[in-house]
Amino acid sequence: MTGPVVLLAEELSPATVDALGPDFDIRRCDGVDRDDLLVAVADADALIVRSATRVDAPVLAVARRLKVIARAGVGLDNVDVKAATQSGVMVVNAPTSNVVSAAELAVGLLLAAARHVAPASEALRRGEWTRSKYTGVELYDKTVGIVGLGRIGVLVAQRLSAFGMQVIAYDPYVQAGRAAQMGVRLVGLDELLAEADAISVHLPKTPETIGLIGDAQLHQVKPEVILVNAARGGIVDEAALYAALKEGRVAAAGLDVFASEPCTDSPLFELDAVVATPHLGASTVEAQEKAGVAVARSVRLALAGELVPDAVNVQGGVIAEDVRPGIGLTERLGRIFTALADGIAQHLDVEVRGEIASHDVKVLELAALKGAFADVVEENVSYVNAPLLAAERGLEVRLVTNPDSPDHRNLVTLRGTRADGSQVSVSGTLVGIQQRERLVEIDGYDVEIEPTDHLLLVNYDDRPGMIGAVGRILGDAGINIAGMQVSRDRQGGHALVAMAVDSAVPAGVAQDVRAAMDAVWVRRVDLAD
Repeated sequence: MTGPVVLLAEELSPATVDALGPDFDIRRCDGVDRDDLLVAVADADALIVRSATRVDAPVLAVARRLKVIARAGVGLDNVDVKAATQSGVMVVNAPTSNVVSAAELAVGLLLAAARHVAPASEALRRGEWTRSKYTGVELYDKTVGIVGLGRIGVLVAQRLSAFGMQVIAYDPYVQAGRAAQMGVRLVGLDELLAEADAISVHLPKTPETIGLIGDAQLHQVKPEVILVNAARGGIVDEAALYAALKEGRVAAAGLDVFASEPCTDSPLFELDAVVATPHLGASTVEAQEKAGVAVARSVRLALAGELVPDAVNVQGGVIAEDVRPGIGLTERLGRIFTALADGIAQHLDVEVRGEIASHDVKVLELAALKGAFADVVEENVSYVNAPLLAAERGLEVRLVTNPDSPDHRNLVTLRGTRADGSQVSVSGTLVGIQQRERLVEIDGYDVEIEPTDHLLLVNYDDRPGMIGAVGRILGDAGINIAGMQVSRDRQGGHALVAMAVDSAVPAGVAQDVRAAMDAVWVRRVDLAD
C-alpha cells in the first residue's frame, strides 16, 4: 500500500477501519508507549487516538508529515490543540457520538438514586435482606428540572417525559417557543430549584457555570430532591452537596463527573444516598463505534483536502486565502455577541464588508454560529452542528455581504435582536501585515481593542470617577488591566468601557463593578481556549 499513512495508536472497532476504506496504509502502534508512538508517528499523515494517547508538542515535533489528529470521542484533554494549530495540524473529534449514551446514563443515575439501587445491592451482598430500609420514590407525576437544554438535556427530557414526569428547564440560550414545542416549560434557575423533585445537570463547564449549583442554591431546593450530574465536574459544588446531603436538605445524588478526575476518594462516596460512577457517560459499545466511524470519515475528508465539519481548529476545504484569516476573528465575535446579548438572540445577521466580500464567505457565517454557541451548550460545537443548534433554538441567521467598507479594508459585523427587541452588535477587523485581530465596535460604540483571552465590558452613564472606580475594584481583586478603551455616545450620555484583562473576572467582582458604577450592564467574556 502506497497511500497516505493512517496510524491507529489505540484499539479501535473494525467499523472504524472499514470506514477508512482501502485507500490508506493503515498502521498500528501502542500510543501509551511514548517511544513506540514517537517512532511510528514520524511517517504518519493521520493519527487516530482515543483517550489514553497523549498528543503533545514533542509528538508534533517529530510528526513532520502529520495533517490531521483524530480523537475517537468527545473530549480533547489528551490532545494539545494549540500546539497542533501552531504546527498546521487539523484536530477533529466526534462531538455527537456519545449523546445518547450520556443521556441514558443520567436517567440511569436518577433511577438508581430514587430506588437506592447501589446501597441495596451492597447490603444484599453482605447477606442483609433489609427491604424497608431502602424504600424509594417513583418518578411518575414528579417534576424534573433540566439545567441546560442542549442536545443531551433534550434527550433526557424526552426520556423522563415518557416516565410521566413534568419537565421544566433552565437555559437562557433557548427560546421559550422552542422549549414549548418539546413539552418543556422554561423557568429561571431559582424557580427550577424551588419546584423540582429531581434535577439533572447538562451544561458545559465554563467560568460562568463552575459552582453554578453551590451552597446558596442547595438551600433553595426541596428536601426530597434528587440531584444528578453527568455533565461536567465542578458545576455542582461537591462540598456544598455533601453538606446538603448530611443535613437532609437533599435526599440523594447521582454523580458521574467530579471537579478533579480521576476521583477515588471523596466524602460523597461514604454516603448511601449517593450513587457514583467513574465518568462512564461515553463508555458504551455503541458510542465508541459511532466515534470511530465519525473520525474515520473526517480523516478521509482531511486527507482529501476538503472541508471537515468536525474540525475544532484548522479548517480544510476550498476557502479563499483572503478569507481564512477572518475565521478565527469571526468565531471570537460570535462568543462576544452571545455575551453581549446575555443569551441567544432571536435574529442574527453576519455582515461581511470589503474586499473579501467578493469571495465565498459562507464559512464566516458558520464561524459566527460556532462562536455564538461555544460557551452555552454542553456538546462540542462544530461547523456541521452549529446551524442545527441555531435551528433548534429558533435563531434566524442571515449572511449579508457588501464590497463597500468605508473605514476598514475588511469588516465583519454580527448584528442581532434580543428577546426584548433591543439591538446588539459587535464588529471586528484584521490590521497590519500580521493580520492582528481588533474589535472596532461594541453595541454601537466605536472602540479599538484586541480581543484578548479575557475581556470586561461595562455600559454606564457617562460621569466623572467611573474609570477610577473600576480600576480600583479590579486592582483590589488582583486583576491587571492590559488595555482599555472608553467610548461614549455624547458627553454626559451613555458610555462603554472595554477592558482587556490578564485573568478572568469572577462573577462577584463583576457585580461589585456594576454596583460601584451603577452600570446599565456588565459583561465578562472569556475567549481562552
